[in-house]
Amino acid sequence: MKITFDFEKPLADLMSQIEKVKQVEDKNKLDMSATVAELESKLESTKKEIYGNLTGWQKVQISRHPERPYTLQYLELMCDDFIELHGDRTVGDDKAIIGGFGTLNGETVMFIGHQKGRNTKDRQYRNFGMANPEGYRKALRLMRLAEKFGKPVVTLIDTPGAFPGLEAEERGQGEAIARNLLEMAVLKVPIICVVIGEGASGGALGIGIGDKVMMLDNSWYSVISPENCSTILFKTWEQKERAAEMLKLTSTEMYKNKLIDGVIKEPLGGAHQDPVAMASILKKQLLKDLKVLKERDVNELVTERIDKFCSMGVVLESE
Repeated sequence: MKITFDFEKPLADLMSQIEKVKQVEDKNKLDMSATVAELESKLESTKKEIYGNLTGWQKVQISRHPERPYTLQYLELMCDDFIELHGDRTVGDDKAIIGGFGTLNGETVMFIGHQKGRNTKDRQYRNFGMANPEGYRKALRLMRLAEKFGKPVVTLIDTPGAFPGLEAEERGQGEAIARNLLEMAVLKVPIICVVIGEGASGGALGIGIGDKVMMLDNSWYSVISPENCSTILFKTWEQKERAAEMLKLTSTEMYKNKLIDGVIKEPLGGAHQDPVAMASILKKQLLKDLKVLKERDVNELVTERIDKFCSMGVVLESE
């Protein structure tokens, strides 16, 4: 069953009209191509109007679409091959974060990303994309391995947040994320981070320090989700749309506020409309950025990486 959001209802109505006209055409052997063409033209213009003026909350909804590509699907579509590596060598193998070496047009890259599930069983297996401390420690182990062999790191971010359970805190959730921030800041290989869906709180930031930090057009990146922000500020989830606008969490706002380095356009309607095209767009961007970063002196990269993040949120007031 195709999932349609409230704001997409005009599109669903037009597609239904087109289907009915085609059925009448087939049944009665009539030529209704002019009517179909007119409706299809209206459908395209309505798509551009709707998807060109999405609110913050609407982009959050698209980022959570259950058919949206996840990390493993991107790797399958982009990489010549991919070898997944497991475990943090301390506690276990967190299934919410996957990682390993893959090749892009013959270029070996360490890929690390959050992974969600498509059905109930898989979502439970992946813990809904919410990593435990061992997930972040696995990510750090793989980053150090990439540094050892001089291979660039690409992270794909898509999480509603780090797992908030008591056992995660007992095993050092905060320390694990903080350690990753420190280590990624000084890692002596190029790092590219891309928010492909949800980018919530420290769960996203734990693999989000890079020379290039990008967002897909219909993704979001914030310290808190709109629902939880609404609960804190307004004591109800009902103000989530208002909270989404206040948080300035869209890719456009994040780029405008100089918190990311660029926005990657998606196929009209979102990445789930054409995963193959989206993977091709993402691969092209990664290859372009990797080529530039590999030519830079690694010590300069580290210095600029640190300076970039240290300058965020700094306000200078003149008397």
